[in-house]
Amino acid sequence: MTAAEENGTVPQEKKRTRLISGPGMLLVWLYGVMVVGAVSRSAVQISTEFDKAPLAYSLSAVAGLVYGFITYSLVRGGERARRAALVCCAAELAGVLIVGTWTLVEPSAFPDATVWSDYGMGYLFIPVLLPLSAMYWLRKAARTAAQ
Repeated sequence: MTAAEENGTVPQEKKRTRLISGPGMLLVWLYGVMVVGAVSRSAVQISTEFDKAPLAYSLSAVAGLVYGFITYSLVRGGERARRAALVCCAAELAGVLIVGTWTLVEPSAFPDATVWSDYGMGYLFIPVLLPLSAMYWLRKAARTAAQ
């Protein structure tokens, strides 16, 4: 422990800004639900019927990992975690838009649905709304921390 830490004065760059206050708590909860849903779904599908739709089930597993990383970053807090979560949310949104469009344009490529199929329609469109909400919240958190 350094002298600054013993005195209770931690340099500003070492303090982590909380990302899970207010609406951030709702984001953590929703991302946590999506982790459980996507990982559980893909684990069952991969272990029981992977040969039916390997791309769809693999994409659901990837979605679960992305949701897990974003959840972890939000809980961890701090500027680096905020930036990492922002990048992941942008990648998540791109994935939802690409896969969602792909499932509409070429439905035969996906014999079974993914978490991001039809822009997340099977999940009440949460997969497309969640990254938008999270990116707004994370950008707002950056502005608040800068003040």
